[in-house]
Amino acid sequence: MIAHHPRRIPGEPGGVLLICDHASNAVPAGIDLGVPPELLGKHIAIDIGSAALTEALAAALGAPALLATVSRLVIDLNRATDQPGLIPQTSDGHAIPGNAAADRAERIARFHAPYHDALAALIVATRPVLIAAIHSFTPRLEQGDGADRPWEIGILSNTDRRAAELALPLLAAQGLVTGDNEPYSGQSLNATLDRHGEGNGIASLSIEVRNDLIADAAGVAHWAAILTPILHESSNRLASDDHPTQ
Repeated sequence: MIAHHPRRIPGEPGGVLLICDHASNAVPAGIDLGVPPELLGKHIAIDIGSAALTEALAAALGAPALLATVSRLVIDLNRATDQPGLIPQTSDGHAIPGNAAADRAERIARFHAPYHDALAALIVATRPVLIAAIHSFTPRLEQGDGADRPWEIGILSNTDRRAAELALPLLAAQGLVTGDNEPYSGQSLNATLDRHGEGNGIASLSIEVRNDLIADAAGVAHWAAILTPILHESSNRLASDDHPTQ
């Protein structure tokens, strides 16, 4: 078994650290998910636009970043190893038959552990004051009768609200339709930041951009221009002596 490692973008320490758990739709050799190839272009396999946005923000901020290099249909890196959705057998109404007999321990050792070990090491090396996880969400769920999602962007957080309470008003001031723990709640879907942010006492937030808004280069550039000063200001305020700690 060969460990599968994430992609690291170097950057200046002591500020923002960017992470992208769902940056890739790659299915490594030796794994057959049993799904048609077109499913790998859907949200169930990859957060559309998230990798490009992470790269753009890393360049603009001079910030280090860590990007996943495996599809969440293989293993969801933003899940704890004991969560049922770690190796999904269904996703948004689509069956993933190849995962029914997956070797859970092997997938964790090959993909999940190297990703989180790399992130832990990067945190030690870069000493961030803010960890920002970059994600995207669909305008509506593909299956069922779910309502349209009106938000352009959502900020997710769990119990540590420091970063969210800085970013939310800055987004709202620009007239953006902004969700606070929408379209998902960081109180339930926050495994990576729970472990590496809150677990280390580092302020963190998950940024969810609606994926139709970052599906092309122009959209990515637009949202990078919006988010760069917000992340920069939030990081500076968190680092200042004037901002209260958790």
